[in-house]
Amino acid sequence: MMQKLNIAFFCQNKKNIDYVFGEKRLSEIAQLGNLNTTVIQPENIDNAALEEIDILFSTWGMFVPTDEQFKRLKRLKVLFYAAGATDPFCRPFLERGVHVISAWRANSIPVAEYCFSQIILGLKNYFQIARNYTAKERTAEMKTKIGRGCYGARVALIGAGAIATKVQELLKNCHVETLVIPSRKERRTVDLDTAFATSQIVSNHLPDREDNTGILNGKLFRSMQKDAVFINTGRGRQVNEPELIEVLKERPDLSALLDVTFPEPPDENSELYTLPNVFLTPHIAGSLNDEVKRMADFMILEFKNYLAQKPFQYEVTEKMLLTSQ
Repeated sequence: MMQKLNIAFFCQNKKNIDYVFGEKRLSEIAQLGNLNTTVIQPENIDNAALEEIDILFSTWGMFVPTDEQFKRLKRLKVLFYAAGATDPFCRPFLERGVHVISAWRANSIPVAEYCFSQIILGLKNYFQIARNYTAKERTAEMKTKIGRGCYGARVALIGAGAIATKVQELLKNCHVETLVIPSRKERRTVDLDTAFATSQIVSNHLPDREDNTGILNGKLFRSMQKDAVFINTGRGRQVNEPELIEVLKERPDLSALLDVTFPEPPDENSELYTLPNVFLTPHIAGSLNDEVKRMADFMILEFKNYLAQKPFQYEVTEKMLLTSQ
């Protein structure tokens, strides 16, 4: 029988471990190996028995050890990360031959569900109708104006990672035409200009990379169809927000649904708070409350697969870091 592996948790904030894993899942992990019940943090890592660790678990708040600390992690084989994007910490582990497994697929599910619901409402023109219907000064046209609905509409998904793939899957039964526009470093079959100018809904799912900063600009927003909707659950910095604001002031028929901004939250005096065609939410599309337990469950299942010498399903690779979202 295989000797039990030594397991530890790395995280800057112990509360995140309690939030994502909870007592039940921590107990399950403890049954699979020798679990160190003390969460290793930057302030106590030098006092931890790093030389004995075989397996790491973490979630939001994962940090990168120093070179000296990495030298002591000589037995480390796998990091199971119960959250999504791994870009801030992943590469030093990969460079040292450590497998990094991420719950990116689990975290993509609630984001995709969130976007799917907004897309359906957007195609009904819900956001414009709702604000017009209760406006103090409204015309008869404003009170009765309706959207085109889903049938035959075109929806553009910017980015081709896990979230966009899941959204596309959810839209399959809605009889819409879906365009998926990969990120810059992948081959594009449709360019951004075409996507923005010909789609009723544009939803951003670009990976969080420097080369995507400000890529969604005023020219693109100004080209959008009448009554079109822009959804951003990607990253705020991918949008040129001053140019977006100018377009939204010129085009009250457009709606912007922004779950992420740059900075986040917006500056106190930002016009994003006051424009009637902007709908702000505080980064709620991803896993929250009970949904975070799914991320832990995905990582526990991957650990069980590892113990059973089965292949990983959600391993992070250098190539994935360029395209995932």
